[in-house]
Amino acid sequence: MADTPLTLMAVHAHPDDEATSTGGILARYSAEGIRTVLVTCTNGELGDALDGVKPGDPGHDETAVVALRRAELEASRAALGITHLEMLGYHDSGMAGWDANDAPGAFAAMPVDVAARPLLALIEKYRPDVVVTYDDFGFYGHPDHIQAHRITVAALRSSGSPARLYFPAIRRSRLAGFRDRMIEMGMEPPEIDETRMGQPDEDIVATVDCRAYAAAKFAAVSAHASQAENLFFIRFELPVFTEVFGTEEFVRGNDAVPQTATPVDDLFAGLRQPATR
Repeated sequence: MADTPLTLMAVHAHPDDEATSTGGILARYSAEGIRTVLVTCTNGELGDALDGVKPGDPGHDETAVVALRRAELEASRAALGITHLEMLGYHDSGMAGWDANDAPGAFAAMPVDVAARPLLALIEKYRPDVVVTYDDFGFYGHPDHIQAHRITVAALRSSGSPARLYFPAIRRSRLAGFRDRMIEMGMEPPEIDETRMGQPDEDIVATVDCRAYAAAKFAAVSAHASQAENLFFIRFELPVFTEVFGTEEFVRGNDAVPQTATPVDDLFAGLRQPATR
């Protein structure tokens, strides 16, 4: 319909995921008047509680963690200017290899067609032009991220949506520099499987400059303070954060993304109405 606004839908697994890999585009496109819809699949029950209390440790109360992480998500949403937040309400499956991965009711253990139904309804409701979620490795192998990928692909297929599908990526040529930057700052770089983490440079189809919105992205990441142990880049100074995370890159997720010889700088390239005088 002609009066339907251009819409970006980001499908993420947990509260905090929206800020790390897509905070820049959510802030930028919201500021540019594009409708931004964040779909968060799980409640994040198996994240850290206050003071870093881990799941299974005394004092880790899932109900309290859900309330805490929802409040943090609302703060992140405000920082990024996200216009619509949709919670699917699934149970967090925990990190790869945890017993919780296969627990009854865990998001990662649900049949894909069942878990995809609420997302299908949201795609039909919002009719997004661009959808962003993880690749089939879940960016770094997290079972909930992989399931978010699966249900997004399934829901788009079932809906017949013509939306462009993109997966956030880090080009492999940047990984060594990122590791060196962390060492310079006295941080211990995480272990990275470079055969799966990162994408070949030639596969990057979109490079979006979000540096003007790096402060908003940093505020959104910082809002998830309860998960600070895993969000190590909160410790970066804003200029360094802007340098490292101010540009967000993507690979194609479906054939609706135009093939181009060089990366585009806008996920909505060719979809915007020309400016009128």
